[in-house]
Amino acid sequence: MGRIEVICGSMFSGKTEELIRRINKVEKTNLKYMVFKPEIDTRNKKNSIKSHNNIEIPAQSVNNVVDILNYKNKFDVIAIDEAQFFSNDIVSVCNELANSGIRVIIAGLDMDYSGKPFGPMPYLMAIAEEVIKVHAICSDTGNPALYSYRKLKNKDVVMLGKKDEYEPLSREAFILKMKKKYVE
Repeated sequence: MGRIEVICGSMFSGKTEELIRRINKVEKTNLKYMVFKPEIDTRNKKNSIKSHNNIEIPAQSVNNVVDILNYKNKFDVIAIDEAQFFSNDIVSVCNELANSGIRVIIAGLDMDYSGKPFGPMPYLMAIAEEVIKVHAICSDTGNPALYSYRKLKNKDVVMLGKKDEYEPLSREAFILKMKKKYVE
């Protein structure tokens, strides 16, 4: 049987870096692997994923997560980055892959900019054999950060961005900044 491993946390917490670390370990074996990312994520090159520490590996961009099933019989390990941007179909796709003997490694934001569970991530965490939550360092308090605070007042759930638009915050700092932001 396969398995599902979920790496989650806030922005700048090292999710992609951990996914790449796991793939680098797989690379040292005879196992065949493929990395996927959503086409919507245009922050880096189309066919690669890149950590904030500038570690980069090849990845196939896909628009529809169901397309990953076309690779089911070709790989032993399938990794998916930025899983929060896919539809809820990712849950059945990952189950089907794992049930067919594939190790599935998934990385994604567990919460959106408002601190609510993000897209399919809670469902992926529920079906996973392993869930690891990584933390950034809060830019205000220095404590572990679990929130991705959006500096802009844009209320779209999906808004791609980097350090100019987001910062990692602890619970304390997040609550304070959210109160200020939406009272002003």
